[in-house]
Amino acid sequence: MSVFGGEIGPDGVHRFPVRVYFEDTDFSTNVYHAAYLKFLERARTEFLRAHGIHHAELISEGLAFAVREMTISYDKPAHIDDLLEVLTTFAEAGGARFVLDQNLARGDEIICRARVVAVLLNERGRPVRLPSRLRELLAPM
Repeated sequence: MSVFGGEIGPDGVHRFPVRVYFEDTDFSTNVYHAAYLKFLERARTEFLRAHGIHHAELISEGLAFAVREMTISYDKPAHIDDLLEVLTTFAEAGGARFVLDQNLARGDEIICRARVVAVLLNERGRPVRLPSRLRELLAPM
C-alpha cells in the first residue's frame, strides 16, 4: 500500500490510498457517487505534487488547472471501511490541456474508471498553453 500523498511506482503509475469513511457513504453504506469525485481529485492533486507541480505555485503565477471533462464508470460499489487505491497515469497533453486516466482499485479489483481532461487557465479564466516546464514534468517517467 502507498504512503501519505501516494507515490509513483517504477511503472509510472501514481498510487494514492483512500479509506472509505461513514461520511463518504449513503444510507446503504455504499460510497455515494459524488464521493468518488473527491477521491479522484485528491489523487490528481497528489499526482501533480509527485511530479513537482504545486497548485500554490501555479496560483502565484496567475495560473490554475480546471477539470474540463470527465468520463467515469462506476463498475462495482465501494463500502464503508474499504481500503482503496487510486491509480493515476498520464495519458496525453496538447495545447492547454492534459489527460489523465484514473482507476479506483480495491485490492486487485478495479471498481471505478475515469478519464479526466484538465486545462490550464490564466487569472481571467482563459485557457493558456501548457508551458514547456509543465509538459516536461507531466511527461511519463
